[in-house]
Amino acid sequence: MTAPLRIAIAGLGTVGAAVADILSSRRELIAARCGRAVDIVAVSARDRNRDRGVDLSAVDWFDDAGVMATAADADVVLELIGGEDGIAKAVCENAIAAGRHVVTANKALLAMHGLALAVKAEAAAVGLGYEASVAGGIPVIKALREGFVGNRVSSIHGILNGTCNYILTTMRETGRAFDDVLAEAQALGYAEADPTFDIDGIDAAHKLALLASVAFGCEVDFAGVHVEGIRHISADDIAFAEELGYRIKLLGIANETPDGIEQRVHPCMVPMDAPLAHVEGVFNAVVADGDAVGTSVLQGRGAGAGPTASAVISDIADIARGAILPVFSVPASQLSKPARVSIENRRGPYYVRLTVLDRPGVIADVSAALRDEEVSVEALLQRGRSAEGSVPVVLTLHETGEAAMQRALTRIAALDTVVETPCMIRIEHL
Repeated sequence: MTAPLRIAIAGLGTVGAAVADILSSRRELIAARCGRAVDIVAVSARDRNRDRGVDLSAVDWFDDAGVMATAADADVVLELIGGEDGIAKAVCENAIAAGRHVVTANKALLAMHGLALAVKAEAAAVGLGYEASVAGGIPVIKALREGFVGNRVSSIHGILNGTCNYILTTMRETGRAFDDVLAEAQALGYAEADPTFDIDGIDAAHKLALLASVAFGCEVDFAGVHVEGIRHISADDIAFAEELGYRIKLLGIANETPDGIEQRVHPCMVPMDAPLAHVEGVFNAVVADGDAVGTSVLQGRGAGAGPTASAVISDIADIARGAILPVFSVPASQLSKPARVSIENRRGPYYVRLTVLDRPGVIADVSAALRDEEVSVEALLQRGRSAEGSVPVVLTLHETGEAAMQRALTRIAALDTVVETPCMIRIEHL
């Protein structure tokens, strides 16, 4: 058996502590599977005295993680601090410059700087592992980069944020309002005190940009992702979706088209018979379409200490075995830079919920706005009026273009009888 692989850990929060615990408590198992032991030799964390459930008294402690990345006697540096810039970026850059392999769970960092880091890592002949950055314990990066190596992947989509999935699931199961369920998710630790990245779709967009790069062999293009969140989804929308045979999910969708790469994150109505409709709570799922393998569905916990640590250790194991692969499926110099396909090019059916005054001619005015944009109505649902004299009106619309749909919604929103901003949700038959 060869010499142990020496690990330095930057960040001993929930994930870092879990990684340290697994590496320590399962040292023999990991050594047997990797052909060499994996030992922690250095750590960097703010509080040396905090009880993390694992004995780290024999390792070197560093107050500065950036210094540790170059000064520690380590083969691999784990960046488990987080953040797209600052110390997290410095740790990765310093480690690569010193000839150390890097493993990170930091999707924001990679979405913003992944290409530059990949160029540096490949030039230094070191690995840059990031399995834990997308979909927690689901080995989706490994599946795309290794399992699908003989496939041309045309599409990848999925539920990429457990916080949003938990909120939408709980709203459906309880009928409670968004703000109420969000507060519960924060109390349970499923949502951050500032939930912006989750509920506004940014976290899912970071992950989608990475998946698209690996799936299509293109440069990471976070700026090219169309992003919408779930703040505007109401309990009424979820109930109407059920009545119409759909469930609402925040999806990340990426397609390779003849015109370029389409990347979008937004709430979708998916049919009840679709696999993603039944992925509930904090679980994630990713669906990939390959020309040889067909459609594959990967599902599991998308976050949490255990699943994320498991993914980190899978990257460590690859390095221990000497499996150093191109960061984004092909060498960074060979990544394509395709055109961006705007969401305005999307064609598909739509759901629209309006709150209108209960007056004669309202539906005719709405229909005229749709007619002028050649948008055809499939079904219309109307419910009882409120004490203020307004009524909800729900429309499902036949396949149409996104640009036409947006123009129609702008006209509808300007009507005096429409008293709230229209809620539009795209229907996806994936």
